[in-house]
Amino acid sequence: MTIVMVRFAKRLVAGVIMILVVASFTFLLVRLMPGNPVQAKYSQLLLNGLTPTQAMDEVRVMYGFIPHQPLWLQYLHYLSQILHLNLGQSISYEGTPVMRIILGAAPWTIILVLTGTIASFFVGVLAGVIAAVRRNSVTGNIITITGSVLHGIPLFVMALFLAYIFTTIWTFLPFGAPYNAELTPGFNGPFIASLAKHALLPVITYALSSYGGWLLTMKSSVISVLGDDFILASEVRGLKTSTRIGYIAHNAILPLFTILALSIGFMFGGSLFIEDIFDYPGLGNLLVNAINSRDYPLMSGAFLLITVAVIVSNIITDFLYSVVDPRIRR
Repeated sequence: MTIVMVRFAKRLVAGVIMILVVASFTFLLVRLMPGNPVQAKYSQLLLNGLTPTQAMDEVRVMYGFIPHQPLWLQYLHYLSQILHLNLGQSISYEGTPVMRIILGAAPWTIILVLTGTIASFFVGVLAGVIAAVRRNSVTGNIITITGSVLHGIPLFVMALFLAYIFTTIWTFLPFGAPYNAELTPGFNGPFIASLAKHALLPVITYALSSYGGWLLTMKSSVISVLGDDFILASEVRGLKTSTRIGYIAHNAILPLFTILALSIGFMFGGSLFIEDIFDYPGLGNLLVNAINSRDYPLMSGAFLLITVAVIVSNIITDFLYSVVDPRIRR
């Protein structure tokens, strides 16, 4: 256990360094953008009638540093603001704190991407085991072909196709907006039912698009495990087929465990096409709008959130991997 904790501490230190590197990159990105948006905003505030001191204070609140300070002082001030969870204020949202905007958009992305990822993972893993164990049968071939076809369809094509089927031909699922605008948001039955009904189509879209990848990866992993010595030994000992499949699945799923954790980390990047097509105010949509409107504080905050989420999920995965696979501890 001591070795595991040492490895965890090393990964934690490496994660902090990586977050620092990304934070430094976002700081330099804003400073080195063509046209110097910080200086442009400062000049605009002066033209609006603010004094130089007032303009500097406004820019410091918005971007996290003062444009006329030495670069190293700006950098230290920027890091200090991040440590206090102050990511500045948005330009396109009229000075609203970036952290508040991100926290407001995160639940919509989590509803879509996390639900779709978990659903597609379990279904894809189960289908992958069946396709590998029965790979020479009609059932195994049909499952494999289905996964290959779904894996090859682009996400936006899948979204448009399902939207056309279930909102135009069969009009029993809503399209656009995360809930019925006539309802009052809150913890009440009609609003929760509306949320679930509006989320059903985008979640199915994301799950179907991810399903093929999990299926094909799991099938490949199971086939490689089938050649291991312990499978032959279990057959010689006369273990039941269900018991052998359980051993096979347990060993084959280990590589997918890391991929799943990283997918959950990247979840905070949102799903751009799904959120755009189904009009969900999630993190993906937020990031696209920030780029289009050149909202540099919001862009920096979104990039930093994605990075932190991926690094944290990677550290947790590395720690849990040794729990799932005892061989790692040795």
